[in-house]
Amino acid sequence: MQTTLADSFRNTPEGDLAESILRSCVHCGFCLATCPTYQVLGNELDSPRGRIYLIKQVFEGATPTVKTQLHLDRCLTCRNCETTCPSGVEYGKLLDLGRAQVEQAVGRGARETATRAVLKTGLLSPTLFNSALKLGQSVRGAMPGIVRSKIPAPDAAGMWPAPRHARKMLVLAGCVQPGLKPNINAAAARVLDRIGISLIAADKAGCCGAVAHHLNDHDGGLSAMRRNIDAWIPHLDAGAEAIVMTASGCGVMVKDYGWQLRDDPAYAEKAARISAATRDISEVLFAEREALEPLTATRSSLARRIAYHPPCTLQHGQKLSGGVEALLTEAGFELTAVAEKNLCCGSAGTYSILQPEIAGQLKTRKLGHLEAGAPELIVTANIGCLTHLQSGTSTPVRHWVELLDEVLGAPAP
Repeated sequence: MQTTLADSFRNTPEGDLAESILRSCVHCGFCLATCPTYQVLGNELDSPRGRIYLIKQVFEGATPTVKTQLHLDRCLTCRNCETTCPSGVEYGKLLDLGRAQVEQAVGRGARETATRAVLKTGLLSPTLFNSALKLGQSVRGAMPGIVRSKIPAPDAAGMWPAPRHARKMLVLAGCVQPGLKPNINAAAARVLDRIGISLIAADKAGCCGAVAHHLNDHDGGLSAMRRNIDAWIPHLDAGAEAIVMTASGCGVMVKDYGWQLRDDPAYAEKAARISAATRDISEVLFAEREALEPLTATRSSLARRIAYHPPCTLQHGQKLSGGVEALLTEAGFELTAVAEKNLCCGSAGTYSILQPEIAGQLKTRKLGHLEAGAPELIVTANIGCLTHLQSGTSTPVRHWVELLDEVLGAPAP
């Protein structure tokens, strides 16, 4: 795509990067067929090709408007278009650049600003989030059905094995997952313990930075990244093999630390090291299949008919496909056929809160496909997808590693 940068962007890091990405786009339109918002809205400005054109205009000197911002806000950042694109356009990076420039030029109204501030404050504070969650759960039974569906039922964590193995890996607790579904990380710890790996959490690590980053608070996101790096590096120095992610949304962010902090002289090298050490739990367990095989060979009676939803952050962001399915199949589960597995469920971090109508349509569409095969359970690999989907169905939705944990049974003493 031919571009002519405005003088204000020439020979700047943002302008050079935007021009490089824009020039790689051939405007073929293949991305339209796999863009969730285009599928729902049918407006090309709500497709990757349309948004690329809007961002191109901004970097060429056009004045962005509230309408420009709306079309960029409507993007789920699912990155399905990157998987589809034959030219390798790095759409996610371009969208970050475009959103930042438009936010600076257009700003936000008082209501939007307040909503985003509440989201950052509430989601990033375990004390505030967990207190609000427990209050909601205490009155959940008295709530109307629509409200009740938004409040997850309480979940118990179960046992977390004490560190006892020479092999150790770190785990990110995350922002909301410990309150919403504490059993996910505990289940991962139990599975890894069975194959000789102890899973530990660094006390000072917190949110991965994705919430602030995707709300255009890039400074806040970078601060969270630096805090986590400082918490994890000593453990890597002490021999921890990897940083395990049980939420694929966090995983795709942490794997991007090296890029996000590439220009920070104090953190660039350490950030690259953190990104290189980060693994989704499916990557870790797939690499340990030889150790898992004798433990799952009995095909436990707990194995059931399930539908699997691969999160966008796993299949498009991290480019990981097939590993979860292979592990579950080998553990004896029957996976149903699911149409449109590549499309987003509509969760997308805070998207389901900020764009509820579009998110709701995508959720209904996704659940229709997931439930078409009459599964006993729906499983996924990201806390956001899990809670979003569960709010629209009576079919239990769980993290896949919990099912593997149940098949393996309690860790050996």
